[in-house]
Amino acid sequence: MTDRATQLRGEGRDVISLSVGEPDFATPAHVVAATKAALDRGDTRYTPVGGTARLKAAAALHFERDLGIATAPDCVTVSAGGKQAIFHALLATLDPGAEVLIPAPWWVSYPEVVRFAGAEVVALPTQAGGGFRITPDQLAAAITPRTRWLLLNSPGNPTGAVYPAEDLRALGEVLRAHPRVLVLSDDIYAPLRYTPGAHATLAVECPDLAHRILTVSGVSKSHAMTGFRIGVATGPRWLIAAMERLQSHSSGNACSISQAAAVAAFEGPQDFLLSWRERFRARRDRVVAAIEAIPGLSTPTPDGAFYCLVDAAPLMPRFGDDEALCLHLLDHGVAVVAASAFGGANGFRISFAADEAVLDEALRRIAAAVA
Repeated sequence: MTDRATQLRGEGRDVISLSVGEPDFATPAHVVAATKAALDRGDTRYTPVGGTARLKAAAALHFERDLGIATAPDCVTVSAGGKQAIFHALLATLDPGAEVLIPAPWWVSYPEVVRFAGAEVVALPTQAGGGFRITPDQLAAAITPRTRWLLLNSPGNPTGAVYPAEDLRALGEVLRAHPRVLVLSDDIYAPLRYTPGAHATLAVECPDLAHRILTVSGVSKSHAMTGFRIGVATGPRWLIAAMERLQSHSSGNACSISQAAAVAAFEGPQDFLLSWRERFRARRDRVVAAIEAIPGLSTPTPDGAFYCLVDAAPLMPRFGDDEALCLHLLDHGVAVVAASAFGGANGFRISFAADEAVLDEALRRIAAAVA
């Protein structure tokens, strides 16, 4: 949908894209300065496959300071975005016939990576009324002898779901009975959480399970560095080693200049994150109020990230499915993504990572298109 919106703009059409998950803020000045300094130093050579020692240490600092996970640099790996870390972790551990449990709606790449590895996706459907979170009973019923991974994403894309500490501890109780099940905790949106208290993650809430948890993070969402393509992950040494072995044959090291920039992101000032988060919170409230005022549309208030998953079920008799609805909205100058792309149905995802005036105009167009 993003590509289609770009194409239409190139043809002279006025299209507002709310389809891409990318902060609209400028990359922090100290990160830009570190990028230029790395170029001036000539940091343009190969680095160790799993990242420079400096970045691994900075990422370990990030995991402990921001997520509460005490880890060592040799238990950290650096990849070309969080997506590559997820890809390598699954590809290094899955055999054909293995099962991976994924709460739905899910981020679009999760099931595709699982299928690429020859494994089977087991969907765990969630509902808005339950905060788009799976339950311990649901998890227990889904685990079989073939289950290899559980994927958790908090805050979640596309729902904004956040798992509180007590929910994670309850899921941990189930996982203790199944020692062969690994857990991938995708915490890339952790800095963009609107609930009170500290961010909760499974490796902290259930430290006895940490030896089979991979936690993924990065700088793309938190520091508006999507184009730098840097992801970081921490977990047991055997898994980190396997991921790096695979990365040595797939891409080699992440960009050396981007690694220097990520060091500055992790080690530098973090105070700007508070103002960014409050700006996103205000945008969230603005979008939710506007959606709720449009007949036929509704949305729960997301607890994190910068997405609203809009329910358009009352409009389905008119449009047939959510893809047709999204194409209709595109004809009216707004690009969004159908819920069915995320394993959901009868709705669409809006990214509110856009200027307030742009959001207001986009929502006016959506209201006119629906009317």
